Amino acid sequence: MSQARSTEKASADLFAALGDETRLRIVMRLARGESLSITELASGARITRQAVTKHLHVLAGAGIAHGSRIGRERHWSLDRRRMEQAREFLDRISVEWDDALARLKAAVEGDDEEPV
Repeated sequence: MSQARSTEKASADLFAALGDETRLRIVMRLARGESLSITELASGARITRQAVTKHLHVLAGAGIAHGSRIGRERHWSLDRRRMEQAREFLDRISVEWDDALARLKAAVEGDDEEPV
């Protein structure tokens, strides 16, 4: 698999993991900077600890979150490096989109103008 294809696959996995509302809420909570236990993540949510665990494993599989054992509990943290990669990927898409729109604008406006 080429490097570009590998990057696209990793980005697709990341965005697929973020595409779920519950996982996005978990990421938003973890983005506050502190590691949280599964019990803390389930607190105030309408889902069970088991459901939170399943979502965390999807996030971990996409490289977004990682867990570490602290005493008897597993605490989860956000991988900020992975989130930065997502932002960079979206920035590249944004630049390409802006360039395409600028070319379209130039083509549309350029065709209607007559030299003076």
